[in-house]
Amino acid sequence: MKHADTMVAASPLHARNRLRFFQFGLLLLAAGAIYPLLYLRQNFETTILQSFHISSSDLGVFYSMLGVVYAVSYLPSGWLADRFPPRLLISFSLSVVGGLGLWFATFPAYQALEIIFVGWGLAAGLTFWAALLKGVKMLAAANEQGRFFGILDGGRGLVEAVLASIALAIFAFHVQQGDEAKLALRQVIYLYSFTCLAIAVLILLFLDKGVAERDSGAARQSNVLADLRLLLGIPQVWLLAVIIFCGYQLFWATYSFSAYLQQGYGMSAVAAGFITVTKLWMRPIGGIGGGFLGDRFSKEGVLGLCMLFASLSLCGLIFFPGSGGMYFLLALVLLIGVLTYAIRGLYWSLLDACRVPLSVTGLAIGLISVIGYLPDIFLPMINTAFAAHYPGIDGTRFYFAYIACCGLLGTIAVFYFKQLNKQRESV
Repeated sequence: MKHADTMVAASPLHARNRLRFFQFGLLLLAAGAIYPLLYLRQNFETTILQSFHISSSDLGVFYSMLGVVYAVSYLPSGWLADRFPPRLLISFSLSVVGGLGLWFATFPAYQALEIIFVGWGLAAGLTFWAALLKGVKMLAAANEQGRFFGILDGGRGLVEAVLASIALAIFAFHVQQGDEAKLALRQVIYLYSFTCLAIAVLILLFLDKGVAERDSGAARQSNVLADLRLLLGIPQVWLLAVIIFCGYQLFWATYSFSAYLQQGYGMSAVAAGFITVTKLWMRPIGGIGGGFLGDRFSKEGVLGLCMLFASLSLCGLIFFPGSGGMYFLLALVLLIGVLTYAIRGLYWSLLDACRVPLSVTGLAIGLISVIGYLPDIFLPMINTAFAAHYPGIDGTRFYFAYIACCGLLGTIAVFYFKQLNKQRESV
């Protein structure tokens, strides 16, 4: 009889867990589907320039606009996430991105492209980012924060890789059939746009209202300035912003690997591309593996070690001899890839340790993001400045050295964060 009672009690628990995991899967799909359309240049830049009759500098202006919109959106994004349910914000964001994608597929004029990129920035930044992270935090139990955020980053990378593979296959098929590259690109844009629209419907229908909306009423009654004062008085919030600021720069270094391998080691574009694409497949391994290790041992400890070893490995890449074995070079690049993806998968899991009230969690995410993602704005400028003063491979080496120093600073911040939490728990 006791066994039967236990089974009856366990059944609702298993049902709730299945529901949580299903909803988390929807959030993961949303995170993996919304950004590839915005960053289509990663795989189709040349075709985009030809199809839209724009220059590389024009495209750079559009992405600078996107970065600025992100930067000014993070804080109000958190405010919105505390006042409106993630279910509505996320489905709205996906709908806007997908709808603008359909406009993008018509290859509109320059002025229309400006509107599209600003709209994408608002949808992916203002109404999506904080809502996504808050939704994940609310679905994960206290002892699951590491694995949930790790799976979020690793899983979205896997979704992006799968979508990119399908997109490339569609593009190649149409080109082989004799279609113009412009028409093939249109089919790729359709793929990403309709994927966003389909997931928007799924989020709206199946993301649980009870879980996602339980806090929005209390948040609407709060005072923004009072909430900001509360958050600014929590040292862990500042430290987490510094940790993300430093860890995100380590990830940014990987964007320069392809050019570095070609300039410094005489690799062909194909060989360097193969290595960097292989690195992309390290994202599920690093993100998911880092998350599970963080929950199994210590999120702060695993994150700190990953930042330390990533910084040291980046130094190793700086001093790697030109005559060194290519297999060792490949291993070093992949190691940095795994470590940086583990860092990305872990740093947001520390938010739970900040003990921020749930009613202002969205605002906390926005505040931390404003500082943490500043590298999106200034790192390209730093890279350009180093390249101007130290032409060739030396400029990239100085750039990597700067980022490695930031990584070491982040390591110190992580362990100080851990020490503060130990002191708080002992009181």
